[in-house]
Formats: sequence, C-alpha cells, structure tokens
Amino acid sequence: MQVGILADSHDQLERTQRAIGLLQASGAQALIHCGDLATPEIVKACSVLPFYFVFGNHDADSVPYLLQAAEESGATCLKWGGIVELAGKRIGVAHGHLTSDLKRVLSATPDYLLTGHSHFSVDSLEDGVRRINPGALYRASIFTVALLDVVTGQLQFLTVPR
Repeated sequence: MQVGILADSHDQLERTQRAIGLLQASGAQALIHCGDLATPEIVKACSVLPFYFVFGNHDADSVPYLLQAAEESGATCLKWGGIVELAGKRIGVAHGHLTSDLKRVLSATPDYLLTGHSHFSVDSLEDGVRRINPGALYRASIFTVALLDVVTGQLQFLTVPR
C-alpha cells in the first residue's frame, strides 16, 4: 500500500494541491499529514483519498475548525498524535514539536514514525523504528513530500514544483 506523506503546509493551499496531485500520480492510496495544516481548506483538499492527520504547533488556534473540516470531509484526525494501521503496519504520527507526544506514540510500538516540524526531509532508523519526515511545503529551500510503500518499506521523496 502506497501512502503519501505531507507536513507543514502552513495554509499553502495551491502548493498542497500540487503535492496531492503529485502523490496521486505516483500511486498514493492514502494520505497522512504530519501537522501544521493551519486551515480547514487543507483538510478538505487532502480528503480526496483516505486521509489522516495530526495537529502541529501552528494548528493550536484552529483545532475546532480542523475537527469540523475532518468530520465534514470524512478525514481521521489523530489530534496531537496517534497510530494508524494500514496494510498490517502500525504507523505512528506526531508533529514532532513535543517530546511528550513522540514518547506517547512511540510507546505504542509503531513500525514507522512519521513527523514534521523541522521542515527537513529525514529517513532514519532509531531504536528499531523507522522515522520519516517528508520535509515541508512552506519555508523550505525545496518543497518535498514522501511516498511510502508500507509493506516493502520503499520510500521516495518527491519535489513539489514552486
């Protein structure tokens, strides 16, 4: 199963839509956003596929609106962090700005931990958990998203055109 991973959209709707199109064209079957969506429009745009997301530090003032958008769009909000099971793999998701959220998600022993916040793409293995940050769609020298085959572990970072 191919999962498109996004983070740090910061209300950049057109760029996020380009990223979604790129992920769909590359075979994404679901989308996961690692936080800092900033507006309900990002939730609605991402809901073209099964969609899961967490809040980031820039979402704190928008929580009620993001929750309403999730309900209206059929998206799944994992609040400040949680686990999604897809194709038999446990995928932990947290924005990454709070250690307490990371520890809570990691305590559920995910196969993957997806985060955002740093605005840098990362693929690393730490304490037996593969950690992936797709990069950012705002305030980055190169805008990136990631496509993960959760079964094989194959990962691609994709550059989103400016």
